[in-house]
Amino acid sequence: MATQGSNGRTPMTSVKRFLIYAAVGATGTACQYAVLVLLVQGGLARPVLASSLGACVGAIVNYALNYRITFKSRAGILQTAARFGSIAIAGIALNAILMHVMTVTFAFNYLLAQVFSTALVLVLTYSANLLWTFGSKRASTER
Repeated sequence: MATQGSNGRTPMTSVKRFLIYAAVGATGTACQYAVLVLLVQGGLARPVLASSLGACVGAIVNYALNYRITFKSRAGILQTAARFGSIAIAGIALNAILMHVMTVTFAFNYLLAQVFSTALVLVLTYSANLLWTFGSKRASTER
């Protein structure tokens, strides 16, 4: 029998929460990739800029879905938005660096580079959001 946390809900296992985060993130990632491909194929931006713009769109989608679905946050939306935004900016910067290194320095295909970058940024941003954005005692008890 599962135990209940102080909020009356059964705690979600780390693996299950990560899988939900990844599934929710797939929506934001699809938005990012759509912007990336449209801008690159349309000749409107190079891969690093297109990926960064797409990541901004994806971050907005991911925040809304993670707030409600993954972490079921009870914290104030402004507090978690600021924290999530800080982590998203760091993730977008890391994504841009990785994309630059892979597409400019090593001449990888931009989609292959994006897949690798997405995987790394996913793990890092999940950890940061779990521990800081939605995971602090203050964040989980504020309304």
